[in-house]
Amino acid sequence: MRRSARVRRRLRRLHAGLHRRPLNFDPDRHDMHRPERGWHVDDYRQPLPVEPPGPPVPGGSWETARDLVRDYEYADPAIIREICRSGPPEPGRNMLLEGRFYGLRFYLGLRVGDVVDGVVEENGRQARVWGWNYQTLEGHLERGQMDQEVRKWLDTGDVEFHIHGFSQRAAIPNPVVRLGFILFGRATQVRFYRRACRRMEKLTASALTEGGGGGRRMTGFT
Repeated sequence: MRRSARVRRRLRRLHAGLHRRPLNFDPDRHDMHRPERGWHVDDYRQPLPVEPPGPPVPGGSWETARDLVRDYEYADPAIIREICRSGPPEPGRNMLLEGRFYGLRFYLGLRVGDVVDGVVEENGRQARVWGWNYQTLEGHLERGQMDQEVRKWLDTGDVEFHIHGFSQRAAIPNPVVRLGFILFGRATQVRFYRRACRRMEKLTASALTEGGGGGRRMTGFT
């Protein structure tokens, strides 16, 4: 749907004002990978088309998926879509998302935390990783952090999309919205994760087919 010039100006002003908003939680007080009372820890891994072992193939599955993760293309626009960002993911940059929740729309502020770009070792195996995370700002419906990355395991050539979330419901002043989020927010969150995995598999495979990239298609999602 095409937005009016007035709405676009309002959204740009809202995005420009995000630098004045603090995070609505303290990341230093939490281990994002360990469950805590009142917090959800979610971890989803989606296999993507495989490459030969070794470094990523130019124009192959890993590079294609990296670009999709960088541009937040995996998010299902029926649930959430990016409205404004000041550039590629870099620590401290702000994003404005539009969340869609049972016919309502909410504008949600986020700040990029970390960007990872290199080789990591896990259980004696090495993987080429590119990814980033964002953290919620004051006024968001949730508190927490979401990490999104693409990995290629150098020993096997397996490529995967990985989402990790650490979150809880934020304080929501509006009682109607608060009740709706209590009843349906968690289900919507899980649906977002699952659809993101399906969408990443589909977009990566489609881009490789259209571009003639290598990799054999794998199916299924966590």
